[in-house]
Amino acid sequence: MTETMTAIEITTPGGPEVLQPAQRKRPEPKAGQVVIKVAAAGVNRPDVAQRAGSYPPPPGASDLPGLEVAGEIVGGYPEAGGFALGDQVCALTPGGGYAEYCVVDARHCLPIPKGLTHVEAAGLPETFFTVWANVFQRGALTQGESLLVHGGASGIGTSAIQLARALGHTVFATAGSDERVEAINQLGAVGINYRTQKFEEVVLEQTEGRGVDVILDMVAGDYVARDIRCLADDGRLVLIAVLGGRHSEIDSAQVLRRRLTITGSTLRPRSDDFKAELASGLRATVWPLIEAGKIKPLVHATFDLKDASDAHRMMESGEQIGKVILTVNS
Repeated sequence: MTETMTAIEITTPGGPEVLQPAQRKRPEPKAGQVVIKVAAAGVNRPDVAQRAGSYPPPPGASDLPGLEVAGEIVGGYPEAGGFALGDQVCALTPGGGYAEYCVVDARHCLPIPKGLTHVEAAGLPETFFTVWANVFQRGALTQGESLLVHGGASGIGTSAIQLARALGHTVFATAGSDERVEAINQLGAVGINYRTQKFEEVVLEQTEGRGVDVILDMVAGDYVARDIRCLADDGRLVLIAVLGGRHSEIDSAQVLRRRLTITGSTLRPRSDDFKAELASGLRATVWPLIEAGKIKPLVHATFDLKDASDAHRMMESGEQIGKVILTVNS
């Protein structure tokens, strides 16, 4: 390992141009952590929010953006997560992924699924940790139930669709163009173009008025009232972002009469122990589905680490279907 590394810094809160390469000292692991020589790193909406100054890293986390990486364990305490030096892993990190080396809790690492490249594996952790925590734990999607996913063509959206479909659930998903709707349909969901259709009307029509059991919503705002309209009795609405605004109006009588649950969470501030439990659940249930070819990460585009600003411009354009990935030590 080199003593210094190239990393992408947020020079000041602002647009994509504030992401600039810089030389930094390689991070040192604490007990229970590993050093990963990063081959690829995922780009996510929280990175964009952090760059803009609206999503600061939690205490003790790196100030560098990047919440998921794939690469080789080259230092630290891999035995804390059941790994060894030289193992090829992907990992969830609270920050620091946009760099040649990254330090993470060893328990937040997962083996790269057989048949996947580093680039593909780098798009797994943030999305699947989020989906597992919110759709299957907080949303408690169970056998025979249906799911509606907003932002269905995003990294989280395509992951949620594939996992729910692989487990036998009926899935509806929204997107903002016919091309993205077709991509959703190809994944086995019922795609809905939110620009030309009212998603709540489509869901109620397709379910003969019953509605869906769980909704994964990264929009919030005025979507919440519409979500409530198309939830089935005892349905659960799970909020994971507020891209459409943080304030919503709800019909409380509907919540009471139909026993609805409105909940939500953010992953980054959760405890290391909680994330370790998620990793264990993913390894037991989801990783076999990936290795069996029933789930495959969709990579829309790759950018070299030094071109992180261009990757953020693509994220903000909303044109991607699946993941945007930075290649690092390729």
